[in-house]
Amino acid sequence: MAKFFGTNGIRGVFSEDFTLEFVHDMTLAIATYFTKGPILVGYDGRESSVIIAKVICSALNYAGLDCNDAGLVPTPCLEYAVKKLGYSGGIMITASHNPSQYNGIKPAAKDGVEISREDELIIEDIFLNKTWIKNPSKWGITGKEDRAIHVYVDGITSQVNSQKIRSKNLKVVLDLGNGAQAVTAPVFCQSLGIKTFLINEKVDGLFPGRGSEPTPQNLSELSKSVLQNNADLGIAFDGDGDRSIFCDDKGEILSGDKSALVLAKFILQKNPNSLVVTCLNSGSNIE
Repeated sequence: MAKFFGTNGIRGVFSEDFTLEFVHDMTLAIATYFTKGPILVGYDGRESSVIIAKVICSALNYAGLDCNDAGLVPTPCLEYAVKKLGYSGGIMITASHNPSQYNGIKPAAKDGVEISREDELIIEDIFLNKTWIKNPSKWGITGKEDRAIHVYVDGITSQVNSQKIRSKNLKVVLDLGNGAQAVTAPVFCQSLGIKTFLINEKVDGLFPGRGSEPTPQNLSELSKSVLQNNADLGIAFDGDGDRSIFCDDKGEILSGDKSALVLAKFILQKNPNSLVVTCLNSGSNIE
């Protein structure tokens, strides 16, 4: 049973149960698990994220691994860039939709997918027994990675019918939730000729607009803006941009199951007879 890793990495209240010393030592354990670099490091807009990134990069270098700093990016952007740009792994600094006082780290394998529970237990064992790399033959170096956002946006664009979207002259309201999608979602929409209206577009780790988690109860401003601007669609994101909630042209906030049905239909049209996997708490209408 995992002691530190939850369902999505390690999270805690910064400077309480999630200290810089803990981050440093856990990163040494993660570096030992990866064995080699380069590792891509990215972070969300929380106030503690930048200093945590510096500690993580320093610890990776101390263990002999090279790493590159992608800066402020959504979690899916970091994970996609790890795979597309050929990194040995990635570390995303985020607490996702948790309140602002939290932060966390989420390792990804070279394929961009979150590491398995078995591998998380290996990292925990290294951490608890302090069997991480010591006195490497040489230290690693930290560089910059400025291609992540471009690669991510291009990757999404490659999966949709860009010409058809442009022909629709769509209007979309984006509630960016003061989070990391502020650096990517507007760029993607504008690249497809979509007229965008932005809410909570300033990245702020305190999430002053509506909190870090979009829920039907805190998206009234999104609904109102969709109606006021006669928009075709509204989209709200969480703090690290790995989840979203949709609003239709009538201002109604759609449930996750309804959104999943639309996405499943699109996927099955492109890939007939594909297997669709859903989480256990999905409604029966998915079936």
